[in-house]
Amino acid sequence: MTCRASKSVRGGVACAIFVLCARGASADQGLTPILSALASATPLVNLRLRSETVGQDGFAQDARALTVRGRLGFKSAAAWHTKLLAEANLNWPLDTGYNSTTNGHTGYPVVADPEDYALDRLEITNDSLPETVLTVGRQRLNLDDQRFIGSVGFRQNEQTFDAASIVNTSFRGLKLDFTYLDRVNRVFGAASPVGHFTGSSYLAHVACQTPFGTLIGFGYWLAFKQDHPDSTRTLGARFAGARRFGAVRLHYSATYAHQDPYADNALRFSDDYYAGELNATYAHLSAGAGVEVMGGDGRKGFTTPLATLHKFDGWADEFLATPPNGIEDRYGSLGYALPRVAFLKVLAATAVYHDFRSARLGIHYGKETDLQLLGTWHHLTGIIAFADYARDHFAANTKKLWVEVDYALNGG
Repeated sequence: MTCRASKSVRGGVACAIFVLCARGASADQGLTPILSALASATPLVNLRLRSETVGQDGFAQDARALTVRGRLGFKSAAAWHTKLLAEANLNWPLDTGYNSTTNGHTGYPVVADPEDYALDRLEITNDSLPETVLTVGRQRLNLDDQRFIGSVGFRQNEQTFDAASIVNTSFRGLKLDFTYLDRVNRVFGAASPVGHFTGSSYLAHVACQTPFGTLIGFGYWLAFKQDHPDSTRTLGARFAGARRFGAVRLHYSATYAHQDPYADNALRFSDDYYAGELNATYAHLSAGAGVEVMGGDGRKGFTTPLATLHKFDGWADEFLATPPNGIEDRYGSLGYALPRVAFLKVLAATAVYHDFRSARLGIHYGKETDLQLLGTWHHLTGIIAFADYARDHFAANTKKLWVEVDYALNGG
């Protein structure tokens, strides 16, 4: 039996389910294996209650966002080497004194957690080919440190991709990962005019294990109908690893990439990216330092529109869009983690300091201090975090405070 090609990867899910059911009926004279796989499904649960407060120069009122996020679904057991995962994402605002980007409350600073009720993931996974996993449908993609491709798990509405991906590990020490995607479901929700990107994009990722770490080569060809300036070709390499020296464990990484226009992008630019980071852990204490440079030519900066941006360039999110002159972020971090504190499994404190300049012309943008206290107990995680961005020649002075509680079951 064949299934006609669909115009969208989303149609591929329905096609795959139909083929699976038809195969089940012919192979076992019924749907028993499919029903058994669904009966043995694993529930996926992720609940989050979050308060986010934002004070920003230029606004008379602070933003106050109190939201409840529920991500609920299941992952079936296998039938003919095939599994089904389905998950919905629901975000309810309990206090709407903030600009969600869709609620029209423009007198407040932005907190990009709009009310949304959406299909988060719906994917079919098959591993019938030797050492190969094929995934089709709406799925989560997180590559490396998520600097280029990520699910933006920090926001209440995560970013997912309508895609077909294939991962092969046939060659010893080598992992090949190729993805075609035609829709990006962004954190702004279905009601937003920028809630999704569409267009044919391709991701290629090759990882090779060495005695000193993982060497990675990647190429990302992004073509967006709605956002032509970010239609780009990015080619690069990354090396990351860890070594132990007595009681000290050292983690290191280095990345380089080059970016130029792709598809219908009418702009002309040629920007470079490079980053290096070194972290050391001794007993309960950790310390690190790094530098990240995203080039810019005065018209357009190096861009990573599909990244988990909150992880980079400060938690205040002042650099979600790269300035035309690029950005140079020099940062240092300190951390302290204690296992088994009272009833907590882990209690950890983190402090990060950033100094921001333009990659071109050396303009001092500003500096930022980020602080976090995190504790875990069974399936619960509690977080208190604070970000303080002090401007010099870019953006506005911004302070943000988060208090949240998360509940996660089976990796939901």
